[in-house]
Amino acid sequence: MHDRLMLGKYYPGKSIMHRLDPRTKLILLILLMVTLLIPKTILPILLLFIGSVGLIIISKIPLKEILSSLRSIMFILVFAFLINLFSGKGPIILDLGILKITQDGLLNAILMSVRLILLVIDTTLFLTLTTTPLQLSHALENLLKPLSVIRFPAHEIAMMMSIALRFVPTLFEETDKIMKAQSSRGANYDVGGFFNKIKGYISIIVPLFISCFRRADELANAMEARCYHGGKGRTKLNELRYTTLDLLFSLIFIICCVIILFTHYQMPNLI
Repeated sequence: MHDRLMLGKYYPGKSIMHRLDPRTKLILLILLMVTLLIPKTILPILLLFIGSVGLIIISKIPLKEILSSLRSIMFILVFAFLINLFSGKGPIILDLGILKITQDGLLNAILMSVRLILLVIDTTLFLTLTTTPLQLSHALENLLKPLSVIRFPAHEIAMMMSIALRFVPTLFEETDKIMKAQSSRGANYDVGGFFNKIKGYISIIVPLFISCFRRADELANAMEARCYHGGKGRTKLNELRYTTLDLLFSLIFIICCVIILFTHYQMPNLI
């Protein structure tokens, strides 16, 4: 089960994407999300698709690893496709009685699906496969640090995110062990009605919650034994530093986003 989990799964490498500062990745990802959600025509989405292919190439990560991130959103992808498919207006392509597939509906469904796929792939490239959870938490803490003037707990937020990312794979592994242990005792989760299945899964949920609380207590004791008192006065082994690579990559990235948005606003009827 945990082998299929993409969250926190880092793919080691020395590509351009790996060498970028994690703060740069976070900022550019936000810009990319905005650029992805605005266009509603074919040409900007096509340019975004080409740009995503370019990011995949320079990341030097196997396509199989990248596409595996789509498995977790297949239900959302199919649901969004169907909603847009049957809610469009214009010339009718296929009449199914109550449901009608129109030309605009089909186009919107395809564009929405492509937009969601690109959003997941690009997010996986920037934040998961090329950035370790520790780097991500340091970047978030650094970006939120100016808010400390209003007593915003930037270090604590980053610490909680780092711990959560660290223990998600562990909890999935723990769930897998509990399911195997309960199955060896005769538990069956695939027979009976809905309520019987719910009762079967209680034998998993209860031990999992007990395990979570035990791990949390052990972690709290370990942090207290090491005199952890927050981020004040703490130093880091690897300090984050912007480089020329971050500047050049950011400039090229921003120019590409501006071009895509330009095609959306200045050429809305083109394709």
